Amino acid sequence: MIVYHGTTEEIKNPDVKHSKKNLDFGEGFYLTTYEEQAQKWAVRKAMRKEKKAIVNVYEMNEAWESFRVLSFEKEDEKWLEFVCACRKGTSLNKDYDIIRGNVADDDVFKTVDMYFRGFWDKKRVLSELRYFKMNDQICIVKQEAIEQLLCFIKSYEVK
Repeated sequence: MIVYHGTTEEIKNPDVKHSKKNLDFGEGFYLTTYEEQAQKWAVRKAMRKEKKAIVNVYEMNEAWESFRVLSFEKEDEKWLEFVCACRKGTSLNKDYDIIRGNVADDDVFKTVDMYFRGFWDKKRVLSELRYFKMNDQICIVKQEAIEQLLCFIKSYEVK
């Protein structure tokens, strides 16, 4: 399976050490199967850092299913609670090697934030989320999983 990581540099040997902690699925190396999503991530990061936008392309070994995987098939209560807890800094991901699910990107997180801040209940937030086009993300939490599963193919600059 081909996966993408959008950032500001070529990353031939990814690691989890450089991750922010308060992301959707906690600390880890984030990938997506949607090339356009990786390009958006790269451009956003590049604008903040005033650097080039780079997309890294990897082959992800199909053996990922042999790891401890938490997979969110849709935006439900379990997904919402997990994302909110991780964004608050709770390390829920430590029991897993890989977490897969939809991205709470800027538009989605505006809705999730209404629950996060206590303005809306779960039912309202989950109802609103059905209007958003979701993209996937894969968070590899453990370095051993990265080393066994990912093979760097190439990187390219997004113009």
